[in-house]
Amino acid sequence: MNKSKKWLCIELGTLEYGRAWDLQTSLVDARKKRIIDRDVILLLEHNPVFTLGRRGGMEDLTVSRNFLKKSGISVIQVERGGVITFHGPGQLIMYPIIDLNAARMRVVDYVERLEEVMIMTVAEWGIIAERNSLNRGIWVGNKKLGSIGIAIRKGICFHGMSLNVNISMKHFGWMNPCGLRETGTTSMKQDLSQKVSMSKVCGAVKKHVESVFGINLINTSLPELLKKL
Repeated sequence: MNKSKKWLCIELGTLEYGRAWDLQTSLVDARKKRIIDRDVILLLEHNPVFTLGRRGGMEDLTVSRNFLKKSGISVIQVERGGVITFHGPGQLIMYPIIDLNAARMRVVDYVERLEEVMIMTVAEWGIIAERNSLNRGIWVGNKKLGSIGIAIRKGICFHGMSLNVNISMKHFGWMNPCGLRETGTTSMKQDLSQKVSMSKVCGAVKKHVESVFGINLINTSLPELLKKL
């Protein structure tokens, strides 16, 4: 792999799901048209939201839409693969906007690399996570620690991965995780019985993205990137 290859990296803090979705769509279009000539990763957290993938439906929620409305939590259907997932504060999201054809990566290889980034990241805190043939992502026993859901538009991959760092487990009890019954969800905080530094996890993810994908990340800001659109 060519370590001289550079991707752009933007840390966005907390961003509403809809805004992040719109941003990804704009970046996919710009990447396809070569307005942006590098792949990009977005690192962020979301306010509470349930998202349904292409195979997802309301039947995977164990609470009513009215209950969620009263709780101030939206349910959004998106084009990524997978069923249902929850995003909220304390969960690190990474959305790579990657030209898979230019990178000469098969989809399965790309997904496995995202899993490897998460496995290597949590290993720094002594957590042994592994893949599970039933569902993509990373698992500790029968509890899911990190999820993957991607979409591809005209060869450009978007959406991505979410890693449960300090996120509350409460809302995961309101759904069947990723459509699977008799499984659970966990977080780094829950496994370690202590809060984890989100900035340190973010730094570890960036380091392992570089090693797993064989690239260098260039930190930039959203305003700088948007100047190119």
